[in-house]
Amino acid sequence: MESKNVFVTIIGRANVGKSSLLNALVGEKIAMVSDKPQTTRTRISGVLTKGDIQYVFMDTPGVQYKTKNKLGEHMNNAVKQSVVDIDAIIFILDVSKKIGEQDKLIAERVKNTHSPVILLFNKTDLVDKKVVAEKIKEISELYDFSAIIPISAKNNDGVDLVLEEVSKYASDGPHYFPDDAITNQNERVLAAEIIREKLLILLSDEIPHGIAVTVEEMKERNDKDLLDITATIFCERESHKGIIIGKNGSMLKKIGTLAREELEEFFRIKVNLQCWIKVKEDWRNREGIIKNFGLDFRK
Repeated sequence: MESKNVFVTIIGRANVGKSSLLNALVGEKIAMVSDKPQTTRTRISGVLTKGDIQYVFMDTPGVQYKTKNKLGEHMNNAVKQSVVDIDAIIFILDVSKKIGEQDKLIAERVKNTHSPVILLFNKTDLVDKKVVAEKIKEISELYDFSAIIPISAKNNDGVDLVLEEVSKYASDGPHYFPDDAITNQNERVLAAEIIREKLLILLSDEIPHGIAVTVEEMKERNDKDLLDITATIFCERESHKGIIIGKNGSMLKKIGTLAREELEEFFRIKVNLQCWIKVKEDWRNREGIIKNFGLDFRK
């Protein structure tokens, strides 16, 4: 049987459901999901091999038109680079929200890439069918997309139609990842992102944007079925460090417990998780630290 591949970039504003879609397409949770902006900071590739076709989906950070720091600039660079030489683009809109100027600017950008653009109206579970029909009519009068598909990534509704549409752009070629692969991310990066997701969920709005997580050690013990993970949580202020720790360590314990439970489920092994906290003031504007965290996307 001849093999085929197709590379697809997922693009859209923050909080439209890009990561939820990626997880639904792959069938496993490989990208963080939260209701806070900047949840996704890097380009995460999800891999699905179905029959003779290997699908490679690239989740991108939410497009920002007013960046507040150097990290935001690098995140925008990640988006720009991800739409170059790609087989197809999935552009996601939140059907429950008004089509805004940022959405229109993104639409103009992706239409100028000369790649086929599939428009998805996500979160159909939040509105009735009449609203969906009105939004499809509105966007159709502005742009000519290769396809427009209403979906609910959360409920896995319409995801099969997305795969069917994307498969039209597959071409003969090798499978670049093992057929059982689900992502290009290494295990340490995945573990760090699982921990950061819990910080996003549990902490107040102003703190998570200034947090980064690195996994310093990840090793399975020889004498027992146990995975030791040591992680460092970086924040920008001493006051934030106190909030992350919480009274008598209560918040850090809660973060560690939620993260450990998901790590055990993902890696299918008991996990001993140790989290440490360090302050790196204004790290989002420090190029060297951004690069060390793997968030530098300049060519």
